[in-house]
Amino acid sequence: QVQLVESGGGLVQAGGSLRLSCAASGRTFSSYAMAWFRQAPGKERDFVAAISRSGSRTYYADSVKGRFTISRDNAKNTVYLQMNSLKPEDTAVYYCAADNSGSYFSAKEYTYWGQGTQVTVSS
Repeated sequence: QVQLVESGGGLVQAGGSLRLSCAASGRTFSSYAMAWFRQAPGKERDFVAAISRSGSRTYYADSVKGRFTISRDNAKNTVYLQMNSLKPEDTAVYYCAADNSGSYFSAKEYTYWGQGTQVTVSS
């Protein structure tokens, strides 16, 4: 079992930055691929970014490429999402996910989920 706890969300003006963190319990964090997804009201949960077990490979949705950076610290059991140049359309609840069994990009492939953290970007 893995428990994930997100933090770092909040209200920010367009053009601003936020850094999300996801702390994982357990001793096997380094064996899990990790990802961030987001869900806006009335919409599906969408892929944002993912990172491989070692951190050597990263993947991004086209909508955030060049603005967001995913990283991980396996010694601290934590994955991060640095979000720069935020836009109002980035407003959503952001979820951390662990342990994909297939595609990095599909929410269905992840076993463990955090409770989510709200990010609101004002125009």
